[in-house]
Amino acid sequence: MIPLLDLQAQYASIKDEVEPAVLRVLASGHYVLGVEVARFEEEFATYCDASHAIAVNTGTSALHLALLAADVGSGDEVITVAFTFVATASAVCYTGARPVFVDVDPVTLTMDPAKLEAAITSRTKAIMPVHLYGQMADMDAIKEIADRYGIPVIEDACQAHGAEYKGRRAGSIGAAGCFSFYPGKNLGACGEGGIVVTNNDEHARKIRMLRDWGQEQRYHHALKGFNYRMDEIQGAILRIKLRHLEAWTEARRVRAEHYSALLAQSRSVRTPIAAIDRRHVYHVYAVRTGDREHLQQTLRSEGIHSGLHYPIPVHLQKAHLDLGYQPGDLPVSEAAAREVLSLPIYPELTLKQVERIAAVVEQDAYVS
Repeated sequence: MIPLLDLQAQYASIKDEVEPAVLRVLASGHYVLGVEVARFEEEFATYCDASHAIAVNTGTSALHLALLAADVGSGDEVITVAFTFVATASAVCYTGARPVFVDVDPVTLTMDPAKLEAAITSRTKAIMPVHLYGQMADMDAIKEIADRYGIPVIEDACQAHGAEYKGRRAGSIGAAGCFSFYPGKNLGACGEGGIVVTNNDEHARKIRMLRDWGQEQRYHHALKGFNYRMDEIQGAILRIKLRHLEAWTEARRVRAEHYSALLAQSRSVRTPIAAIDRRHVYHVYAVRTGDREHLQQTLRSEGIHSGLHYPIPVHLQKAHLDLGYQPGDLPVSEAAAREVLSLPIYPELTLKQVERIAAVVEQDAYVS
């Protein structure tokens, strides 16, 4: 059996580093927003080439607080994409604002800058591109439009730890960048976690207060805040994993390149394309196929797990039908949602396993 993701294999590779760190935190008696979290914030900010990093409890909370720091609130609009995990839109809704969706580029499946300007209104308060599957959106084109209108760009980098656009790290280009440390991410906690990175001193100050009940100092609450704090155990674990992230990323990229070479002439699938000016970190290796159900069934019969990221775009989700979108409004996103299938990809996946998976994919094409 080949799983879609093997967190047990990852843990086995760093067990001797993680367990003493966790025990050190337990012995310290300090479990929330302590030394480990503070040091992780410093190290992650450096990794992202950002001035500040503010650790929180989830990636969704990171998005929520970054939007609040940009003064997004009730009656405002935030332009984003529908081909993403639902948390992107949910974070907008938490502020009282309305998500406005634009379609994605048919090649990268990230925000299509050509569709952006037409969606801007007098109520647009932020633009939030999603760096999908580990590849950054076209940030120069998006920023050029945003800057002309004086609108901040907030990067949803929850799938893009270490991704780059023209040599610049994810999270360092917009007003803020938001990351998730959900266990399955390229940099994942042993539980939940998230972080906001920014070069804006005032945004950093506000986010630090908002994550901890709006406190300027203990029991002095200047803002209506939240309990979005990161715990020390996750901070300690993430510090260790961050030291391995570049090696893990290169391993993912090698496996993605091997898949793409093996499937270059495939009659069954289209492989993902990495834009020439971007470093794709392959959080997900999503192929596209016209008969996804059959291919997934074939893989399953051979003991190979696969995933769907994402089968229903947000604008067609039952929870967000109140936004008024209809089938056909975002045709590229809707087509992708029907066709994408995620193959296993993680650093511990062997190249032999990649070859076996590719062979099964091609076997499916032959049978079809």
